[in-house]
Amino acid sequence: MTVRFAAVAAGMVMAVSSVCQAQDAATAKLDVELNALAPSQKGCMMTFVAENNLQAPINKISFELAFFNDKNAVDRITVLDFRDLPQGKKRVRQFDMPNVKCETVTRIIINDTPVCDGPAAGECMKGLVTRSQISVPFEG
Repeated sequence: MTVRFAAVAAGMVMAVSSVCQAQDAATAKLDVELNALAPSQKGCMMTFVAENNLQAPINKISFELAFFNDKNAVDRITVLDFRDLPQGKKRVRQFDMPNVKCETVTRIIINDTPVCDGPAAGECMKGLVTRSQISVPFEG
């Protein structure tokens, strides 16, 4: 009877552990928010807020972004270096985009993460969740 109880208890512990791991994987995400666009002397200052809720710290990450203009055409594609994103921490990153007029930016899309050092391969794009605090849509 004791052996049977131990086997059942061990099975229950393994099942609960699997459910917890599945829930952790489901909530593992990389939040990137377009927070503000502001005219600058060079062009347009873009402010992003990023929070790494993946299961590993990110030592270095960059995003390839496509900027759409007021004619809904891709105006430019550029890679922005967000540097490191510690696990569970929010970071604000600003980029001054030369020769970009903020008022002509109608949408921004993250095409790819060409650099994602830390998490397993593909996890940065897989866990990516985007949102915008302003009227310009921001998609991933």
